[in-house]
Amino acid sequence: MTVSRLAHVSLRTPNLETAREFYCGVLGLRAGYRPPFPFPGLWLYDESGVAVVHLIACSDGADGYLGRRESGVGDVLDHVAFAAQDWPSLKLRLETRGLSYQVRVVPELEQQQVFVRDPCGAVVELLFPADASAALPNRTRAAAL
Repeated sequence: MTVSRLAHVSLRTPNLETAREFYCGVLGLRAGYRPPFPFPGLWLYDESGVAVVHLIACSDGADGYLGRRESGVGDVLDHVAFAAQDWPSLKLRLETRGLSYQVRVVPELEQQQVFVRDPCGAVVELLFPADASAALPNRTRAAAL
């Protein structure tokens, strides 16, 4: 067996609509086809048509199908990262919604990293190409993540 790529990230959320607004409204993913699982959720697609985020509404149905998650189990995941483009557009969406974010530059690679928390508290990294770094300040807006 070999691993060829990351298929998707599944996130449980107590508020499916708030999570959808963040991932679609802020990050620009789009909701699309999702098989008829026995619990509420959404599959969110990137610009290439891949369902990269699976949102799962916290429910008895999800627990029954996927298994109950104990408190603290998710603490091992540090963050989820997406390759991104068009920093000015993302910055406007973040600031319009009053969302705090951190901007960093990857040493030597000069790639721009933008870190933001989703509505459930997960840290999401948006990784911009090195050529975008020149236009981006290395700063933090509002509270630390």
